[in-house]
Amino acid sequence: MNDRREFLKTFVIGSAGLALMPQLAFGQAKSAWDTVYPQILSRIKPPKFPKRDFKITNFGAVADGKTDCTAAFAKAIDACNKAGGGRVVVPKGEFLTGAIHLKSNVNLHISKGATVKFSQDEKQYLPLVFSRWEGMECMNYSPFIYAFEQSNIAITGEGTLDGQSDHTHWWYWKGQKEHGWKEGMPNQRAGRAKLYKMMDDGVPVKDRVFGPESYLRPQFIQPYKCKNVLIEGVTILRSPMWEVHPVLCENVTVRKLRISTHGPNNDGCNPESCKDVLIENCYFDTGDDCIAIKSGRNADGRRLNIPTENIIVRGCIMKDGHGGITVGSEISGGVRNLFAENCRMDSPDLWTALRVKNNASRGGKLENFYFRNITVGQVSKAVVEIDFNYEEGQKGGHIPVVRNYVVEGLTCETANRAVDLQGFDNAPIYEVTMRNCTFGTVKNPSIVKNVRGIKLDNVKVGGKVVSELVRN
Repeated sequence: MNDRREFLKTFVIGSAGLALMPQLAFGQAKSAWDTVYPQILSRIKPPKFPKRDFKITNFGAVADGKTDCTAAFAKAIDACNKAGGGRVVVPKGEFLTGAIHLKSNVNLHISKGATVKFSQDEKQYLPLVFSRWEGMECMNYSPFIYAFEQSNIAITGEGTLDGQSDHTHWWYWKGQKEHGWKEGMPNQRAGRAKLYKMMDDGVPVKDRVFGPESYLRPQFIQPYKCKNVLIEGVTILRSPMWEVHPVLCENVTVRKLRISTHGPNNDGCNPESCKDVLIENCYFDTGDDCIAIKSGRNADGRRLNIPTENIIVRGCIMKDGHGGITVGSEISGGVRNLFAENCRMDSPDLWTALRVKNNASRGGKLENFYFRNITVGQVSKAVVEIDFNYEEGQKGGHIPVVRNYVVEGLTCETANRAVDLQGFDNAPIYEVTMRNCTFGTVKNPSIVKNVRGIKLDNVKVGGKVVSELVRN
């Protein structure tokens, strides 16, 4: 941790073409909101499309919810792309399909009253594609909606994307009884362990072949190495696992989504190793983290070494989930410059409002996180949690770093704890600021272990202003 002094001298904006700028006096987070935030926002521009429509029903799709429309989607997308771009329109009705692969300059528009139902037949997600599964690169089933190395792509509309996942399709692969698994049924454990070993052994990605009989569930939406991405307006139901998962993308806008799905690992939106991302006015009701910011797991995250940077989250509503706005746990490539404001989080089944998950196996440098005007009704655990003991904990040789974590104007009605901050003896958490924060009914004291540089300014717990948080 000898670089703390150097960190306080400079505020690292990241690799988005901005120069380094002087760090102001510690705690003046407003300067970042006034300078860095608008610069990030100015670069995030949704793609625009020519005014051409390609109705999938003109390419053979049938709105009966039973006819396989996979080929019709592919033909419409190909025609739209070859014409120079436009909208591929899904009209009112139910359409059954397998994997949909987007191409450049195509806006997949799900009209109001339209439902795209994704097949429960795993063969519909073959051939295998280059993907990232829980932060590790591999060849696996195609995500339900996938794009690779495309630009100017979108999924828009007021319709519904239904993954049709349940206890007898996809979810039981997790190997948990609460999601339909029973003794003797297949699950992901062997496949997951095999992928871990391949990653640790440095096996080339082209040789990490999974898919059938590996039981690694596909993601719902995964643009991979894409630029200028828009996902807006649709409702997403019953995902196999992670729902909106941009990987290695630049200029991403995710807005006005309604996500409601409670399967295993049903994270709402997981930007991973992405740059310039806006997530706004979305509704999350999930079986895992509502938003989870990631950058690759362990050896793969360090090999690629591409952080997620310059993220804005605003105006979102979080209901059920493990965390409202989470960083981790696959964050070996680092995360920097996260701004979140004007979000509401409230559910007895929401564990934590603001969460960081890290450990000595993952490592990663996490810095410059700014939160303001976060309204919390209730959470079942701590309101703010930074945890270096997640899963492997201290087992590993990669020191996790968290520094410059600023929370302003947060209010909470009910929680188990106000904060739970746990660093390591050899890797403390650095510079946590809480300003104008109010925690109402809190059942248990806060936990603060191995944290250096806590600054409290007008923080109330149980109606009383506190000058320090309880240290265990």
